[in-house]
Amino acid sequence: MITSLMIDNEDYTFKEVNIGKLQYNEKYIIAIFNEGVDINFKNFSEVATIIKSQFENRPFGFIANRVNSYSINLSDADRFNKTFPNVKAYAVVAHNSITERVFEIEERFFKFNRKSFRDLGGAIDWVENTLSCIE
Repeated sequence: MITSLMIDNEDYTFKEVNIGKLQYNEKYIIAIFNEGVDINFKNFSEVATIIKSQFENRPFGFIANRVNSYSINLSDADRFNKTFPNVKAYAVVAHNSITERVFEIEERFFKFNRKSFRDLGGAIDWVENTLSCIE
């Protein structure tokens, strides 16, 4: 599903959900959301359940590997911010300049510690380093 030497050498749980594919370990979750989906608080509920079960109230990282084009309903941003205060590192893997511009717009709405990358390995490194500073 999500291929990288770093990922292939780790223990991950893989899960297909209504809006995409997830893989996660004890520290972070990597999501590839489906082409054309409009992510809102309601259709994110399946992912939210997994996050709550996997991480409870512990700090964790979220990596959005944006290989597909999709939208996030920004009017729900405040609900996401309040529901997931334990997201301590939110990385976006932007595979093109349009995705980087979308990331810049989203920055105004989300309160998470966020950073954009062009490759998954860089995103994983940053998330792991950020989380290690918290522990």
